[in-house]
Amino acid sequence: MSRAVVCSILLLAFGAFAEEPQQKYAENVSVGYVMVPFTVFGEKGIPITDVRSKDVSLFVDGQPVKSDMFERSMDAPVSFTILLDSSGSMALAGKMDAARAAIGALIAHRRKGDDFALYVFDDKEAREVVPFTEDVQQVAHALGEVKPFGKTAFFDAIATMPERSRLGNNPTRAIILLSDGIDNASQLQRSQLPSLLEGVAVPIYALGLRESGEAQFDAKHVNEELSDLEVLDEVSNLTGGKLFVGNTPDQLSLAIASVEKNLRAQYLIGFSPTGKGAVKYRHISLKVEGRSRSVRVRAGYRGTEPPVLSAIKRS
Repeated sequence: MSRAVVCSILLLAFGAFAEEPQQKYAENVSVGYVMVPFTVFGEKGIPITDVRSKDVSLFVDGQPVKSDMFERSMDAPVSFTILLDSSGSMALAGKMDAARAAIGALIAHRRKGDDFALYVFDDKEAREVVPFTEDVQQVAHALGEVKPFGKTAFFDAIATMPERSRLGNNPTRAIILLSDGIDNASQLQRSQLPSLLEGVAVPIYALGLRESGEAQFDAKHVNEELSDLEVLDEVSNLTGGKLFVGNTPDQLSLAIASVEKNLRAQYLIGFSPTGKGAVKYRHISLKVEGRSRSVRVRAGYRGTEPPVLSAIKRS
């Protein structure tokens, strides 16, 4: 791959939470408005683009909840936070070139109003390389300067990214994580990831830079590399995103096209917690009437009780 092509491409990764920022983020989530992005799929996994508000029922911990917002985004601009793994393992097997190619595909699919920010990480917290901008040449140039080096603090990096992604200009946001998922330098542990991502309203689309055949998870395997991919899968599922695995131009192009298709066909539903009850993790689910075969939605939020419909009717 030529340097010119390499400089016009895409990436992945995340940044670290110090103890104080973690506490601050958790407090904000516990009192804030809960926005729930979701995508509805029909036959053959094709996104459905004509869902109506009356078709959607929102549940928290199994109880029906009253929402006060419903928006549909079929062609709206997106704020993309690109998180790129720049650790030494990315220098192997053409992973960094694959990441740059993926980012190039993302940029090539841009639409008017899209903005992009680039963060990279190795054994330290994620560093902002390019702040949110619509000038994709800044991103392309910066990509060409990234040199893989050092160990990988993947868990530390991922912890700070949801808050940083809010700096984009658009209500529809996504984090594009490009990594092989290997972690050998984090202070955080894998077991802490679910609690760190509980309040995340921004879907994380992880691109695992491996052979596509490596995506077959099996509990019987103790293979470290498969375990690394499982981490990427968990991060994606917790936030309502999706994991893609591949390292060839065709695989990367298809993955980015799928991400774009999902985001352009995204819905937003939301509500304000009541402020009553304990601040705890609460599970979100959706039921969509009609042709829906599956719904991709964030796993939950940390906060007080939602406005439950049955309670509203009694008042």
